[in-house]
Amino acid sequence: MSDTLTKYIGNAEEFPVLRHWDFFNHAGASPLPRVVADAMRKYVHETETTAYLTGNRYAELDTIRGVAANMINAEADEVALLKNTAEGLSIVAYSIDWRPGDRIVTAAGEYPANVYPWMEQARRGAELVMVPEVTGDDGSRQVPIDDILREAAHPKTRVVTLSHVEFATGQRHDLERIGAFCREHGKIFVVDAIQSLGAVPVDVKTMNIDYLATGGQKWLMGPEGVGIFYCRRDLLERTRPLLIGAVNVINFMAFDKYDYTLASTARRFESGTYNIAGYQAMRAAMELLGGLGSADISARIKHLTDRLAAGVRAKGYRVASPRNAEQWSGIVSFASPTHDHEAITRVLRKEHKTELMVRGGRLRAAPHFYNTEDQIDRLVQRLPSH
Repeated sequence: MSDTLTKYIGNAEEFPVLRHWDFFNHAGASPLPRVVADAMRKYVHETETTAYLTGNRYAELDTIRGVAANMINAEADEVALLKNTAEGLSIVAYSIDWRPGDRIVTAAGEYPANVYPWMEQARRGAELVMVPEVTGDDGSRQVPIDDILREAAHPKTRVVTLSHVEFATGQRHDLERIGAFCREHGKIFVVDAIQSLGAVPVDVKTMNIDYLATGGQKWLMGPEGVGIFYCRRDLLERTRPLLIGAVNVINFMAFDKYDYTLASTARRFESGTYNIAGYQAMRAAMELLGGLGSADISARIKHLTDRLAAGVRAKGYRVASPRNAEQWSGIVSFASPTHDHEAITRVLRKEHKTELMVRGGRLRAAPHFYNTEDQIDRLVQRLPSH
């Protein structure tokens, strides 16, 4: 672990939430690091005092696309700035010319943002196939990759759409293997990266990802209401925008000359007024994470979550999250055989200023790299025993 990352661990100056909470819900919505909040404060101050006359905000958006592209090993012209994950997934869902009987393959237990856009396509003749979860040899809940690939191989399957990390179980899918299969067999591969980007490495090239969508408010530690969308360059011209406004077109600053020619880059998916404060803040978050390195961040999160999983098992909880080398993630989902999970979270929040959530009928903890071993141990100690 680098010295640069080490200096942030337990650092309440850089992560003010540490002064107030033992916070373990980065799979929900992250507290803002100081540098991210500073970026928003800077925007507010500039707008309050000079309106839009300070700097060149549209040029800054180009820089932000480049920062986002670096995080996923893409090119800047393949990245669009959107509101959230669902907007990106919906762009893909509505861009496909569906034929009766076309199949969309996903995993059971997906977050609704990666289910409802595809359910909507049933009205256009498509069928959504959800590969069921099973109980693994270690007692974890998971969707087997062989089952996903079997459904993907069906001749009618056109799209495979998966969360890199499942929000309820924390299972991390082997995107390299799935992506290679999809590319070889001509299937469209779509990834929801909101539970992985910022916590584990994501590489759209080595994973053969066609489209990727994510929001900024979870592991990226940015604000709500901002996200990024990746479209592989070869697919740009055949992928239509979901929303049309003044910005989608090639000459979007020529307001008095109508030229409905879509931009040749991923900016074609951006329809109108930008959340400038949000994107400037997300840039600060991405630059923070990029400076620390995804490998070091990932190793630190694995260390913390391994410690947590071992601790809760020792107190009699059942861990539902796969923890092997291929499937672990920053999410540890675990269940009590006797205690009420909602009651546990209420007591933790009210009496101990400790935050985690209930998802999928289980407790879900999601620490980030700056959390400390002492915080993990306190959480385990505060949980009721069996």
